Amino acid sequence: MKTRRGQGPGARGRRGVAGMVLALIILSACTGIQRDPPIQVWWDMKRQLKFRTEGETGLFPDGRNTRPAPEDTVVRGSTYEDSPFYTGMEGDKYVGRMPVEITPELIHQGQFRFTTYCTPCHDRTGSGRGIVPTRFPTWQPSNLMEDRLVEAADGDIFNVITNGRRTMPSYKTQIVVSDRWAIIAYVRLLQRAAHGTMNDVPEEQKAALQ
Repeated sequence: MKTRRGQGPGARGRRGVAGMVLALIILSACTGIQRDPPIQVWWDMKRQLKFRTEGETGLFPDGRNTRPAPEDTVVRGSTYEDSPFYTGMEGDKYVGRMPVEITPELIHQGQFRFTTYCTPCHDRTGSGRGIVPTRFPTWQPSNLMEDRLVEAADGDIFNVITNGRRTMPSYKTQIVVSDRWAIIAYVRLLQRAAHGTMNDVPEEQKAALQ
């Protein structure tokens, strides 16, 4: 019985020995302390032309690598820490009322942002029956019409939007500070409408509702 070249028992044995030798070479290369730098076939970004921090250069008149920060630059997370507008707090308490003027433009902006970011979970009416909990019943957003949220301080709601709470994630990277207050203004409008009575309707418009 003939076998093809390279397919007999001897060939398989030679391949096995070659594999063992290769494995030993690889293992030996991974042991011990190597004093010589490795051979880099692909440089990637390990070595690149760049300025080192606090180094010197003749490119700029002051001879420094590190450039001065532009005017009015602030370190992220370290400014306005005592401002109710940016924190929603005054001292160690949440602000009761938002520190911005409520205008029609603010409410319209809040409606736009609420529709974009809040409606998927909270629904357009704030009921908490949006498309996300409908498809994923284990995910239950809060009903924004609940008394506890109607009575909550504006700063508390601002903090929830900023940092998240329970199943709600943080939206501080998606929603700028001014828009967070705008959303709160719109939520207050929804709550007022949901809990409104005939006493809230102007006299000249009551006849149209009866």
